[in-house]
Formats: sequence, structure tokens, C-alpha cells
Amino acid sequence: MKKILAHLFEYKSFSREQAYEILTHIATGKYDSHQIAAFMTAYGMRSIRVEELAGFRDAMYDLCLKLDFSGYDLIDLCGTGGDGKNTFNISTLSSFIVAGTGHKVAKHGNIGVSSGCGSSNVMEYLGYQFTNDEGKIRQQLDEANICFLHAPLFHPAMKTVAPIRRALGVKTFFNMLGPLTNPANPKFQAVGVFSLELARLYGYLYQQTDKEYSIIHSLDGYDEIAMTGDFKVITPTGEQYYTIPQLGFEKVPAARLSGGDTVEEAATIFKNILMGDGDEVQNNVVLTNAAFALRTFHPTRSFADCYYEVEESLVSKRALDSFKKLIHA
Repeated sequence: MKKILAHLFEYKSFSREQAYEILTHIATGKYDSHQIAAFMTAYGMRSIRVEELAGFRDAMYDLCLKLDFSGYDLIDLCGTGGDGKNTFNISTLSSFIVAGTGHKVAKHGNIGVSSGCGSSNVMEYLGYQFTNDEGKIRQQLDEANICFLHAPLFHPAMKTVAPIRRALGVKTFFNMLGPLTNPANPKFQAVGVFSLELARLYGYLYQQTDKEYSIIHSLDGYDEIAMTGDFKVITPTGEQYYTIPQLGFEKVPAARLSGGDTVEEAATIFKNILMGDGDEVQNNVVLTNAAFALRTFHPTRSFADCYYEVEESLVSKRALDSFKKLIHA
């Protein structure tokens, strides 16, 4: 690891093969925690190259406990996190809304590291029991149209780095890997990222796959469509720029997206929205993200048509029904 750190400190990069080997060694315990912390910190102060990101992704995925759901057209709505905005759990709520439309969702999630409450925090608080049992997860998909994949149960590398990430308390390159390493390998992905640079790196990686994807970045720094400002979406057909008025809404103040200071507060917001008691801003933000996820399945459909469909999922309580079925599956 000393040679690897010296390499980084000289502003040199790694090949895809070298990155693959480094992450494999991290996952298998070949380096101590201080060395891993130094490695992650160095990547926090420099840009990651597409070859490095590809190598880290390949290693994470090759090492993970994989799920074979090849008979399902799955989508994952997953953000990198690490934007430091402490919003409520937008992508997780959007996942249940998409599931309420009848589409199958394999939601990849984890506990919050750089934010107060990640998707795993709120799901566990609300009664979901994490599992990596493929039979149980398949049952969840069949009964609720959604399954929840708690990342540490599928990725051995997480066990090594989780305490280090918690101690650092800031985003690391592991944030970048989460959406890329869903163990169910869904064909469709709606991915939120914390920077435009990373969005374009994702675009390069996804172009090399057969996935249908929407890579989302709000230009004021959110890893989702926050409706606080303009945003970009990268799809297989290119990069599109959107303004909030263009969608028929007004920009919202950032304070309206707060996720609260505790898991209990975050869970209360989560339940209120699913039960139809969210305020107009919360509903519009969640539904807009769900609508763009739905467009990943149906790229020729208009935003308005997708919005109406996901709105019906929320208003009719079908999204809430998917949540209840998942908790009790």
C-alpha cells in the first residue's frame, strides 16, 4: 500500500487492472485500516479517472453475492449520496411509487455515511428486516413489486471499509460505486450523482453496457432532481438540460427538502408522504424523480404522461400498498 499511496501523492493514476487489484486487496483485508483511510482520503482530494472507476466497479461486482433475476425487467433508483444536502429519502420513496405502477424495482441501499439517514436506516426503522436470501427477495418482488438490497449483506468489501467510512464521515469513492454494483444487475437504472463530472463518467461506463439508464444531476449539487434549480439527465440518446419551469413547476427553497435531524424524523416524513400526507413540494419532488425513472423504461413517453402515472400510484395508495407488502413479505 505504501507504493500505491506514493503513486497517488505524485498525482498519478491507475489502470483498470490496477484499480481492480487494489479494491480486491482492500476487500480481502490485505491492508490495515489506516492505509485504507489514507487511500480513500487521497481520492477525496482528486478526480477519479474512468479507468479507475471501471476497475473498482468490476472488483466490487465480481466479489459480491449475486442474485439471478434474469426473468425480471428490474430498475434500481439509487443515488450516490455524498451531496451533503440531508434531504429526505427521495429515491427510496420514488422506488415505492414506481413499484406501485406495476414495474419491478430492485432498490440498492445502505446506511447514511455523509447524511443523517440513508435508505437502510429508514427501512430498518420502519420494520424491514434485511436479507440476502434469494428466495425471500424473489417473494418480495412477486408480492410487492420491489425488493430492498442492503449493500453490506452483498458486498464483502463493505465490511472492511464501513467503520472507516463512518469515522471519516465524508463521501468517498465508495459512494460512486453503490449504484454501479447492484447485485441483481438490473437492466434499467435511474441513477443520481453528486457532480456533473461523475455523471459524465457514469455515462461513459453505461455506454459500454446493454443497460437502459438515466443519470441525473442537479446543477446546484444534488444527486437527484431537487427542484431547487436546473438539472441534467444523461440517457443513451445523449445529455439533456431541464429547467423547473419547463416541467410546469416553480423552484423550491432547499429548506423544504430537509430530511430531519434523526432517523425518527426522517421516517415520519417518509410515512407521511407514502400515506398521502406529504406537502405539495415533497410530493412534486418525489413524483418528478419517479417520473424520470419511469421514462427510463419508456423513453418515448412524455414527462407529463409519466408524471400522471406515478401520481396515480401515490394518490391511489398503491405505492403504500407496495411498502406494506414488502415489510410483511
